[in-house]
Order: sequence, then C-alpha cells, then structure tokens
Amino acid sequence: MSHALPQVLRSDARENRDRILEAAREIFAESGLDVTMRQIARRAAVGPATLYRRFPSKQDLIHAAFRKELVSCQAIVDRGAADADAWHGLCAVIEQITVLNAHNQGFTDAFLDDHPGEFDFAAHRRGMLRQLSALIRRAQGAGALRTDFTIDDFVLILLAGRALARTPLATRAAAARRFAALTIEALRAAPTNSPLPPRVRLTAEIVGTGSETTAV
Repeated sequence: MSHALPQVLRSDARENRDRILEAAREIFAESGLDVTMRQIARRAAVGPATLYRRFPSKQDLIHAAFRKELVSCQAIVDRGAADADAWHGLCAVIEQITVLNAHNQGFTDAFLDDHPGEFDFAAHRRGMLRQLSALIRRAQGAGALRTDFTIDDFVLILLAGRALARTPLATRAAAARRFAALTIEALRAAPTNSPLPPRVRLTAEIVGTGSETTAV
C-alpha cells in the first residue's frame, strides 16, 4: 500500500501534464499565442494551480508544446540544406514548412515573433536562417532561383502562410501545397522575370536576427 500511493500520484501527474500539453497544442493551433493560461487550464479540465505546478510560466508551456514542431521544422531545413540540388532542396523546404505551419498558427507565431523574455526561439531562428541563406545562395549560383530573392522574402512567405491556419481543416493541407507551388513558380529563374519591388528587411525587424542572416 505504501508503494501504491506514490505510483498513483505519479500516474495522475503524468496524465495532467499530457492533458495540459494536448490542450495547449490545440488552443495555440486554433488561436495563436494570444490565449491565457486560464483558458488552457479550462480546456485541459485542470485547475490553475495544477497548470502552474506543471508549467510555472507561459514560456515553459510554449516550449514544451512546440518542441515536436521545432524538431520537425529543423529536420526539414537540415534535409533541404543537405540536398546536392539546391533548388530541389529549397522547394522542399518551402512546401514542407508551409504544410507544417498551416496546421499550427501558434507555432508560426512563436517562431516569428521576437519576444526574448517570453518566447526564446531566437537561437533556433538564427541557425535555420543561416542554413537557408546558404541554400538560397547555392540555388541562385546554379541559375535556378531568381537572383533578387532574399532571406527576407522567405520570411514574407511564412507571414503570408499564416492565414492557411484559418482555412477549413479538411482542405488545409491541399491549400498549403497549392500555395507553396504557386510561390515556388514565382521564384523560379526565367528570362521573363520582372524586377521585384524594393526589398523589405523583415528578418531584422520581425524575426529579430542579426545581420549575418540578412546578407542574401
């Protein structure tokens, strides 16, 4: 009996934690990050004290909820950067990240927003954007990617794709793939490419990265 009670308590604690994380993922995916801890507790059917005991801050909960997505996102970028065909690698990154983010508005918000004291995704952003900058240069050097495309334009694609999280769930993946395909066709180098409007420095202003990722 003395061993059974701690085991039951540990099991309850795990169930509460799993329920909180599931609720957080659901509500972040639906509504982005502008939800309260109390809303998450209600969705998880736990008391606020239980929520804060498992996750003392919203930052802790966000990191735990999006760890899987962050690993998936990094894997997509790693595969694209390692592709010997830089254009193929870049196209794969754009399509796969667009589909991934379409299913989770909250992850896109957490990745793009620059709130160092609240959502510390800065190190991950810098690393991934450095990889993508190098991939862009390789694709341009191969003559496959239009020469006026920049890393800021990649961020612009992410920002535009945010709206996909609001499309009907049944058609969201298909809509994301079509959006990615339309985007890729616009990026392909061709004699008929018209000059783009002036570059907008989104990586510095929105993503909050240093100049080392904005050289492209």
